Amino acid sequence: MNLRGAAATKFFAKPDPGTTGALIYGGDAMRVALKRQELIANLAGPDAEADMRLTRMTGGEAKSDPTAVVDGLKAIGMFPGARVVFVDGVTELQAGPILNALQDWVKGDAALVVTGGALKKTSKLRKAFEAHPNAAAVGLYDDPMGREEVDAMIAAEALTFDGDARRDVDALAATLDPGDFRQTLTKIALYSNGDPVTAEAINLMAPATVDADMDEVILAAADGRVERIGPLMQRLSGQGVAPVTLVIFATRHFQQLLGLALGSGNAWGPNRDALQRQARAWGTARCEAALALLMDTDLTLRSASRAPAMAVMERALIRLAMMARG
Repeated sequence: MNLRGAAATKFFAKPDPGTTGALIYGGDAMRVALKRQELIANLAGPDAEADMRLTRMTGGEAKSDPTAVVDGLKAIGMFPGARVVFVDGVTELQAGPILNALQDWVKGDAALVVTGGALKKTSKLRKAFEAHPNAAAVGLYDDPMGREEVDAMIAAEALTFDGDARRDVDALAATLDPGDFRQTLTKIALYSNGDPVTAEAINLMAPATVDADMDEVILAAADGRVERIGPLMQRLSGQGVAPVTLVIFATRHFQQLLGLALGSGNAWGPNRDALQRQARAWGTARCEAALALLMDTDLTLRSASRAPAMAVMERALIRLAMMARG
């Protein structure tokens, strides 16, 4: 099935427990990450990771061990409850194990959640999930969020609005990406403490633009400029940037480098020349290794680990910089 708009929003919020799974793809890694996080939580519950009912792997790991995805789907969990196999950042060259797993899936297997970049209409992955009667393919684009998506985020924070505040929050939704908008709503909810949200609260909580600083520290890591990482991380920490947001931006950067290295992506934006240069320097194998490192970092940041989150992220960026030098 190919889902869009309200149908996709409904699927993410309340997926069929017997679904085979979903392919979530798009050029914005943050949008994709937020939606796969929502889908996995609603398929297997918030404790799936702690109960070892969630199996994670990258597209590169799936390709290197072609039976890993099928084995994950068929495995019997130690704890009762729905299970999910999540394969992150799959490219067309890594599609084989996913297509085999989709074909071998039977009722009672774990759900299969796959994420990818900006896949073309001719993509084997897209065609397989779109044609499957019990699986979904959802493309996420850079369009402003729809009314249903905005309403769902507001409902999740149990927000009510005073006067023209709802108009202001809709305007904010049109200018921010879903990740920033979600974080802003969370801050507004904490600030309002259950009272109706005012226009003043929205103006106070609206984020300053820090994308340029995040780009700078990620570019520094990809160029091997270790000495720049510490000062830039201090600046981002002072701006209140969440480490999870930073790891999502870094993942998007290296997914773009991998696409360029494979010849299936295009460089765009103000960092176009730097992206092309870095893609040539990193190559396919090292980009895949970088994405595996970032996936492990993402897992640590979202776990119950007591390690300081910003320090975990800074260490990951330093390791990436050392990989660039190596």
